Amino acid sequence: MRIELIRDHSRTFPTIQSPEEVESLTVWHCKYKTLAPMQAFVSLRELTIATYPDMSFELLAPLVRLERLRVLHFPNVTSLAPLAGLQRLRSVILESLPSWDATRKRLIVESIAPLATLPALESLQLLGVVPETKSLAALESAGSLRFARFHGFGAVEQARFFSTARHIPLAASEA
Repeated sequence: MRIELIRDHSRTFPTIQSPEEVESLTVWHCKYKTLAPMQAFVSLRELTIATYPDMSFELLAPLVRLERLRVLHFPNVTSLAPLAGLQRLRSVILESLPSWDATRKRLIVESIAPLATLPALESLQLLGVVPETKSLAALESAGSLRFARFHGFGAVEQARFFSTARHIPLAASEA
């Protein structure tokens, strides 16, 4: 089952009948105070969120079947560590709001190293999301990674990364 919640102005995540049957969920620019009720969606394989309101990705930890994750704008989150437990993730897209590009504003996370520990990760896009170090070195050990795209990292750092991680073809990327 697929559910799409689009621009809902309610402050409370709706009650979903049989959340354990939902395999795909989109929560797009809704006004919910928290997405904690998503923890009941234990069969989710695909999750897309625009405007993540919570302080941590910890509430995603029970979603162990998750294969594809896209989160657009998560201003309160600084740690990607909770994502390391999602061992089936094959595709991850983490991005800042496109409107932030003009001001070169970025979502700063402590480290991107937790992403390198994901054994099935094939595709990674960090768009306006950078670690405090501004380095991609932590991803060099991601052996299953086949596609990577970055925005917000310097051109020199991206060139260094792609030359070091030769198993990943040079993807279209921007500084």
